[in-house]
Amino acid sequence: MDINDERIRLAVKHTEILRLPKRSLSTFGVTNIQYYLVTEPVYSELTRDASETVIREGRVITERPRIVTPYYLSRLEGFSADARRYFNMLITRHGRNAPGLFYTYKNEPKELNIVSDNLLSVVNKLNAEIDKRGDLLVSIIKGEDEFWDVSLMKFIYEMTRSSLPDNLRQMGRKGLLNMDTSGVPIDARVGIEELFSKVARGEYEPNELKAELDRWNLFEEYQDRFFDIFRERQ
Repeated sequence: MDINDERIRLAVKHTEILRLPKRSLSTFGVTNIQYYLVTEPVYSELTRDASETVIREGRVITERPRIVTPYYLSRLEGFSADARRYFNMLITRHGRNAPGLFYTYKNEPKELNIVSDNLLSVVNKLNAEIDKRGDLLVSIIKGEDEFWDVSLMKFIYEMTRSSLPDNLRQMGRKGLLNMDTSGVPIDARVGIEELFSKVARGEYEPNELKAELDRWNLFEEYQDRFFDIFRERQ
């Protein structure tokens, strides 16, 4: 095992989620979670006489989860050849149209502060402050200073895993997990209609809509509507 892989594994092992949000990830909307990621400074071993804690504050924003298939994933850009081989393995094992949930996250770091107090005391004060505000979508994470973003990724993974069953149930009740006769998830059809509406309102670029249609191999089916966008703008 590579030395860096081992350090990352240990960072994940030592990460603790001290406070979870009071709500799971939204099934049909955006979820905006504030986080406080607390660590002992990387230099703490050299200054044992001083008690300091690093507080990183930010937000993790989760888009509405979407139904995707192995075929759709294989058409996404930005993945390595190894990742694409894995997608092809999924297609072989489960079929090109086997449904799954796709979560999109964005991390927005806000502030970094170093306070002269021990970590436990800092966490207690943060919990009291959050309780006083009554915030439901806030988390406190204890992580490794050098690999703080790995600790954040573990939190994201745990949130996704705990939210998945409820997200699937809600989508199932609305029939969004079903496939149409073309092997396309109903949820994907709903998403495409939303994108057409956003393009018409000027909130979305036509080239991004085309890219989404191409990922589902549906451009030919929608091409007349797509080109109508440009005719209406003339």
